[in-house]
Amino acid sequence: MNSKINLSSFDASSGLDRGVNKLIEILWYLLKIFFFLSSFPFPSKIKVFILRCFGATIGKGVVIKPRVNIHFPWKLVVGNHVWIGEEAFLLNFEQLYIGNNVCISQRAFLCGGNHDYKIPSMPYRNGPITLQDGCWVGASVFVGPNVTIGIDSVVSAGSVVTQSLEKNGIFRGNPAQLIKNRW
Repeated sequence: MNSKINLSSFDASSGLDRGVNKLIEILWYLLKIFFFLSSFPFPSKIKVFILRCFGATIGKGVVIKPRVNIHFPWKLVVGNHVWIGEEAFLLNFEQLYIGNNVCISQRAFLCGGNHDYKIPSMPYRNGPITLQDGCWVGASVFVGPNVTIGIDSVVSAGSVVTQSLEKNGIFRGNPAQLIKNRW
């Protein structure tokens, strides 16, 4: 059987605005390796300073644990009093908006990148992610592109979120389903 998929015709420069020139991106990657991907617990204030230098909008009281992978800081907006747990991966090909008082637990994967599997060359089909105020993304949760998690919602550990979730809910599963209201 012959596959219809033709990845040799994939165009990495189409459908993705990297947002900065290559030199800035390389500099970011070097600093990311040392300060963010390291298991050494550099103070969050240093990490916040570096992120701001690369164009991120970061509020006050933000805690960034070790081994956090942030792809494009210039496409990142973080509110006040946000916690980002160890080994969280923020693959923000498009804007990632994190509201106030949000908790992103260990190994959560916020994935703003995707491919259109209906086209043989599988071009990018990326989208933004929004975590509204007071929400909690549990450990090892996957959040896909074009998703908004509503105010004060909780996504339980290991869940998969591929569609937007309403406010004030507790969600779990694959796909994440409403279990009950939070308050």
